[in-house]
Amino acid sequence: MPCPPPEKVTHDMTEKEPTKALIYCRVSTAKQDDEGNGLESQEMRCRQYAQSTGYEVEAVFPDSVSGGGDFMRRPGMVALLSYLDAQPKTRGYVVIFDDLKRFARDTEFHIRLRQAFKLRGARVECLNFRFEETPEGKFTETILAAQGELEREQNRRQVIQKMQAHTRNGYWLFYPPVGYRFAEVPGSVARLVRDEPLASIVTHVFEGFASGVFQTQAEIVRYLENQPAWPKDRKGRVHWEQVARMLAKPLYAGLITVPKWDIHLIPGVHEPLVSVETWKTVQDRRLGAAKAPARKDLNQDFPLRGFVLCDCCNEPLTAGWSKGRYRRYAYYLCDTTGCPEYRKSIRKEDIEGDFETLLACLVPSQGLFQLAFDMLRDLWNRKLTSGRQQVVEWEGNLRTIDKKIEQIIDRLVETTNESVVAAYEKRVRDLEIEKAVAKEKIANCGRPLASFRETYRTAMDFLASPWKLWHSDRLEDRRAVLKLVFAERLPYARKNGYRTAETSLTFKLLGDMKMQNMQMVPLAGIEPARP
Repeated sequence: MPCPPPEKVTHDMTEKEPTKALIYCRVSTAKQDDEGNGLESQEMRCRQYAQSTGYEVEAVFPDSVSGGGDFMRRPGMVALLSYLDAQPKTRGYVVIFDDLKRFARDTEFHIRLRQAFKLRGARVECLNFRFEETPEGKFTETILAAQGELEREQNRRQVIQKMQAHTRNGYWLFYPPVGYRFAEVPGSVARLVRDEPLASIVTHVFEGFASGVFQTQAEIVRYLENQPAWPKDRKGRVHWEQVARMLAKPLYAGLITVPKWDIHLIPGVHEPLVSVETWKTVQDRRLGAAKAPARKDLNQDFPLRGFVLCDCCNEPLTAGWSKGRYRRYAYYLCDTTGCPEYRKSIRKEDIEGDFETLLACLVPSQGLFQLAFDMLRDLWNRKLTSGRQQVVEWEGNLRTIDKKIEQIIDRLVETTNESVVAAYEKRVRDLEIEKAVAKEKIANCGRPLASFRETYRTAMDFLASPWKLWHSDRLEDRRAVLKLVFAERLPYARKNGYRTAETSLTFKLLGDMKMQNMQMVPLAGIEPARP
């Protein structure tokens, strides 16, 4: 009889799969991570903990931002929660972190974050704290979270107090505006220094707008768009809002203002790009009467567009390009309906060539030019001599301003009406600007920034030959020639050229009068002498 087959003996060879773990590590700033290697050390400790407890680390989520207590403002924490949401079938993850303060330093957000992990079926474990679902454990956890929030708020207050103290001492601690950059100073706070060529561009914009070279902010936008170094958007444009913010910044005049800290017009330690007087003039122009916007059709191709008039209808000529068979042609023309010269083209070479011939004739006689030069030098010397007296006057004005500020502050202390308080505060800020202007006047009075020849060289070169400036590559220089040389727009006849030009007073004096025709008035006077 055959033996029965042996019974099958089965053994359970399956092992329990290890628990999957996710590591979260965080430092408050990227600088803290670079200097202290914080993220790597936290990750190493969390991995050692996972290995000792038999967990399998599946992913690591680092953060280098604080988030101000709000975990949803931390990219790493948002990525961790999204990772759990993307795997709803896999439950039972363990989230490991190094310290309870790395979890959430805000009591409210700590509780919300714990609830967020619980809803996703994940539990949290900390290297230096044991979470317990008992009343005593929850109480201890809440106390530690509140302690972390207290430390965060105290650190924040301490940082703000230090920043306010540095700001009141004249240091700018925020992002540097265009034209400045930060430079490290050994043993001191980093300070603003000039960032060329942007600093010179900012100076030119302020001085140009204050003097009227730029009539509107739209002209400034056009000028900045033609500067290769100036920052622009992706389409190569400069926005009007950017120019408005730049013109309003007192930082360019060496003054620091931080409204949220009630800091107004504190003298800064950095070098100003413009004078306080120039900045104040710009503010007066910005807040004054509105100007007509600059024409968008002005460009380098047609510098005389809008300035030259049609001789028949007295309306400005327009201009444009005409496409020919082989190339494009530039023309000026009258676009006024009903005019006899309507749509009759004038070649660009003809009208601009006649204009250059007209400019070349505006050369003053050598005698009058030397006389003007001597008069300016005489005036320069008188200004230097009277500088000391002006310092005394400005010092008196400074004392008067200080007395006014003291009086307003005394009234401000006794006032409870909010509207009156706001009016007093505005008046104090206005007086502070006047005070800064007075101090600047005292510092610079009697001390020229440059020599006489350096100061008046550009002006005298222009008076000697405006034709040279007309050949500049910049449209702004060409438009300046039109404003400075001519008192009125120029009428142009298509067949006969320019009519008699009405020049400005300066060129009338230098051009109409001839030295050889001048002589002293007789002692008897203009009227005939009486016996």
